[in-house]
Amino acid sequence: MPKYNRNFTLSLQDIDQIETALRTQKNRLSERRLALLNGQKPEEINIVEAELVDIADLLGRLHDQKIFYRPETIGEAPYVSG
Repeated sequence: MPKYNRNFTLSLQDIDQIETALRTQKNRLSERRLALLNGQKPEEINIVEAELVDIADLLGRLHDQKIFYRPETIGEAPYVSG
């Protein structure tokens, strides 16, 4: 029986491309859901909403794995963002 590869070598650019594709798919599904709401097709709406939840969850997990750094202060001057 085959095993899953647990080691991935993805660059930051790869992750960014995956996130962009997921956001694009999420937008398309949202538009489809709106169209289905007008047509009153509850069984299809449930499928689309489940996909939207899965994509939002995956995007959240990708975001949670990022480490955001704050620049070090130079000398005694405090860091001011913006």
